[in-house]
Amino acid sequence: MPVVRGVERCLAGIRTHNGFLNAFTNLRPAETLLKEAAEANQRILSNQPLSRIDGKIIAVKDNICTDDVPTTCASEFLREYRSPFQATAVTRLNTSGAIVVGKTNMDEFGMGSHSIYSTFGMVKRPPPAGQEDAPFRSAGGSSGGSAAAVAAELCDGALGTDTGGSVRLPAAYCGIYGLKPSYGMVSRWGVIAYSNSLDTVGVLARDRKGVEDIFNAISGYDAMDPTSLSDTTRDRIKEAIARRRGQNKSPLRIGIPLEYNLAELTSPILATWKHTLTQLSRLGHPIVPISLPMTKHALSTYYILAASEASSNLSKFDGLRFGTRSPLDWDPETQTLFAPTRKSYFGDEVRRRILLGTYSLSAEAMGNYFVKAQRVRRVIRGEFDAVFGLQNMLYNKAAEEAEDAEEEQEAAGKVDVLITPTSLSMSPRLKDVLAQRSPLDSYVNDVLTVPASLAGIPAMSVPVGVGEKVGMQLLAQFGDEEALFEIAKALEGL
Repeated sequence: MPVVRGVERCLAGIRTHNGFLNAFTNLRPAETLLKEAAEANQRILSNQPLSRIDGKIIAVKDNICTDDVPTTCASEFLREYRSPFQATAVTRLNTSGAIVVGKTNMDEFGMGSHSIYSTFGMVKRPPPAGQEDAPFRSAGGSSGGSAAAVAAELCDGALGTDTGGSVRLPAAYCGIYGLKPSYGMVSRWGVIAYSNSLDTVGVLARDRKGVEDIFNAISGYDAMDPTSLSDTTRDRIKEAIARRRGQNKSPLRIGIPLEYNLAELTSPILATWKHTLTQLSRLGHPIVPISLPMTKHALSTYYILAASEASSNLSKFDGLRFGTRSPLDWDPETQTLFAPTRKSYFGDEVRRRILLGTYSLSAEAMGNYFVKAQRVRRVIRGEFDAVFGLQNMLYNKAAEEAEDAEEEQEAAGKVDVLITPTSLSMSPRLKDVLAQRSPLDSYVNDVLTVPASLAGIPAMSVPVGVGEKVGMQLLAQFGDEEALFEIAKALEGL
């Protein structure tokens, strides 16, 4: 029974390796997993699978609600919290026949770039074969547990959440695929929010097909999520893509944002970027330099908006509505009740962002920072819309106005996909991360990933190279995940 054996291998691998990797926080009962595996195996043998992911073993990040194991957000505040409902994305995994193995470790409440801010301890990147004695390296964050579990082959795929790069950065560090879908493509119902206007449920897997199959299983309109794209909007996007592809029979045009060629890019990253573009050019894909001048303002804009929304979202973890409460103790000397001093389980990173967000949302700062950041965000989105040949159907009035003639698109330098590095460097050593003078130093890790998050467009990190893989980031117009998968397939074949 292949599926049952797969679950048994998964559980054996977790028992052997999780003590080192620290990828999982909670697992579902083994007997439940084996029962579901036997049922999936029977469906597959009967040639009646529920979907392409029937029988696949999927892990879920610990800020996505499940009703049968705790949802902790890697925080002591929620260590024993059991959600009364299940996230829509998890429910869709279940109805597709996938086997949810358990919950994965992360930065507390999703705040971090290296998965070191967790009450369960830090996550470590699976070492490459033959390098088991090498220094511990970062698995990326905040979805580091999901990435480590996939890279170590402890599951077939995993769900993460991506606010500013929290799926793509771990995917790049761990040498796997990581997709941030267009905002609203996958329901956020049941995801404990960090930043409502930026959070997306993403997918990690070891190959492009795995990412595509899981994404197709969990995407779709959800009436429970007010930010979910309606079926009408989804149909308009599909029609616009079909029309664009019909007009343009040539290979996809690939844009290179000049502003992403940063001085901080390390040699392996820069060399792989150049080599990737050379290979795609040889396959016939036109390479077009483009400019996104507001990119330099994306990082500061992102941290104003994300921290501001986080301060609002995390205010409910006050020990009254949610979270652990400190019991009152009796002081015999003063004959009074008092609340004992209790360790704050928020990491320094989390506290810093909450305080920054509180400042950003103050009455004085609202106009000076938050509102201006929203304006910059709108300009950044407009810059992406200007370089893509496919129009942004979320904001255009009618599908009929969405496409120009192919000749006009080419003359204007329009492109279908952008390719950039995912990260500035390869996975850093954990001791170097911990030795950073300030956690603010790690914020720059997101500089290449936050622009796509601000614009709400799809982006995917694809592992490229021989030996230790380098993450290349693909970006496309809103709703055009299909273009990402097409280019990822080409890169897969190189």
